[in-house]
Amino acid sequence: MAETPRALAENAHRALRPGERYEPYVPAHESPGEFTIKAVVFGIVFGILFGAANAYLGLRAGLTISTSIPVAVMTVAAFHALRRFGGNASILEANLSQTIGSASSSVASGVIFTLPALFLWGLEPRLLQMTLLAMAGGLLGVLFMIPLRRFLIQREHGNLPYPEGTACAHVLVANESGGRNARNVFIGLGAGAAWKALTSWVKVIPAEAHLKVPFLKKGELGMDLSPALFGVGYILGPRIATVMVGGGLLSSLIIIPLIAWWGEGRPPLYPETVLSISEMSAGQIWTRYVRYIGAGAVATAGIITLVKSLPVMIESFRIGARELRGRVGQGGPVDAGTGPETARDTDAAAGPAPRTERELPLKFVGLAICIVAAVLVLVPAPFAALDGPLQRLLAAACVIFFAFFFVTVASRIVGLVGVTSNPTSGMTIAALLGTAGVFLLMGWTDINGKAAALTVGCVVAIAASIAGDTSQDLKTGYLLGATPRNQQIGELVGVLTSATFVCLSVLLLAETFGFGSQELPAPQATLMKLVIDGVLDQSLPWGLVAIGVGIAIVIELFRIPSLPFAVGVYLPVATMTPIFLGGMLRLWLERSSKNEGQATERRDRGVLLGSGFVGGEGLLGVAIAGVAFWQGARPAGFGTGWLGPDWVVNVAGFVLFALFAAWFVRRVRA
Repeated sequence: MAETPRALAENAHRALRPGERYEPYVPAHESPGEFTIKAVVFGIVFGILFGAANAYLGLRAGLTISTSIPVAVMTVAAFHALRRFGGNASILEANLSQTIGSASSSVASGVIFTLPALFLWGLEPRLLQMTLLAMAGGLLGVLFMIPLRRFLIQREHGNLPYPEGTACAHVLVANESGGRNARNVFIGLGAGAAWKALTSWVKVIPAEAHLKVPFLKKGELGMDLSPALFGVGYILGPRIATVMVGGGLLSSLIIIPLIAWWGEGRPPLYPETVLSISEMSAGQIWTRYVRYIGAGAVATAGIITLVKSLPVMIESFRIGARELRGRVGQGGPVDAGTGPETARDTDAAAGPAPRTERELPLKFVGLAICIVAAVLVLVPAPFAALDGPLQRLLAAACVIFFAFFFVTVASRIVGLVGVTSNPTSGMTIAALLGTAGVFLLMGWTDINGKAAALTVGCVVAIAASIAGDTSQDLKTGYLLGATPRNQQIGELVGVLTSATFVCLSVLLLAETFGFGSQELPAPQATLMKLVIDGVLDQSLPWGLVAIGVGIAIVIELFRIPSLPFAVGVYLPVATMTPIFLGGMLRLWLERSSKNEGQATERRDRGVLLGSGFVGGEGLLGVAIAGVAFWQGARPAGFGTGWLGPDWVVNVAGFVLFALFAAWFVRRVRA
């Protein structure tokens, strides 16, 4: 057998010429191990770990990260370690493992963006309900995307770059010889967990540091001393990090001081009914007033992002629907080297399809979708707030309609702009507005109607999120020469195995910290709650919301990305500061590099370290919640706390975090 090439083919990143074929890293005529027990086990384990970590990060900062690359390099390292005991593994096994593992991040995103709102309403969903909703959304997202693979991944090769999927393929190829880069992920895991233990468990390091701004009424700057947020900033890069901190500075240095100045000497102002603005701290002003301004900005920015994407969305849906009709009517494999005008099928005389074109049949996909829909209608648990099957039928119809549309759209959009730019928030808001509007017409405006609308949005959010992840994973598999059917089954396995653990993590965090708290503000879920409240009972302070709407529109007119800026307005500036620091350090490290190769090496090393920070801090946060739940105590009871006046605590926090950042820089430059 000819030796497998050590790099991706030259045409891995460009459109194919007429008659040209893409030859994957592992050719179709080879059949190395792929869907093996160790690949599945490692994928499930890493998926559970990063799913729990992403749930914690999302509830704290309102965003999650893609875990395909860290899971991939950790898997390669684990497989390499097994070789000492006589085991061996192929690159396709590592790819399948990261396919299973990365599914958990999308499940976590949809869950934490929506379901915590039920707790904020005073409702307490059961684990069974949350798990069924998570599974339904994940399964629908994967199933609706499967018929689009041949068009989006094969026929649009080179036209749709799928940045994360392509990057993951390069990482797997580069690490096949031993997975040395995985060391940075493991070091990051340990560093993130150690810092979290010192700040939130034994409490010898402050978790935040604040600085009052002189001559500015209630002006205050702060910094969340969080390696996870620092790592997120490095992953996002300098541009988005700068835009986000700009929104935070607008809130802390302009909006809060203006409210403090305007409210001087006035009685309590709605929505506050007890304290006057003069009696409030900067944090209380943010909670009672700025949060609504930020919510208006985020909702508007999400809708603007959605509207700007409408041409692509409509075209994507039109092309996707046409492809689905063609698949249903004709079936059969696609010739990846032919253009879109040629036949999609091969006749029976051509023999079985090549390994790299075998996928789950449409009959299975259709049957599975029908089963998911039937569970949503016939089983009371998912839509527990609705009384009978007819109401659940309407809710399930909303789920299928919005999920089908947004999965078709998201699968193509992430091919153009990547997972991080996928307007999932805007799609979820649109689904919530549509569902809440239907429920308003039906007269379902009580708390049960709100809860039901939210659960519909949860399923749609997970479906749209995991469709993007599935598309990226299938792109990785296409470049490497994976078997699509194995990857599709792997995505389904990843959804089914991670859903329970992600939801269990959310329940633990809710019981221990509570949502809407300083530790876990659950910003996205709070926003979704405000959207539903606004439609069904119109109890929002619309004046404050309108200010946020105006901010988002003005920012968009200045050609600044409105969604990350609005997120900065919506979250405390202390959350944005470490993100900004991480982004600036990435800019400096890359620009100070001697050449492009060194800049790429530093970027990749920092991204892996940052991913480890997210995983380590998130996992220990969930572990602290679990210990506290088991002991029946709040985490505040752990440790003795930092001793000394506030200024000493703040200075100590800044100094220690500066030392941490210096260690990070040294590690990346090594």
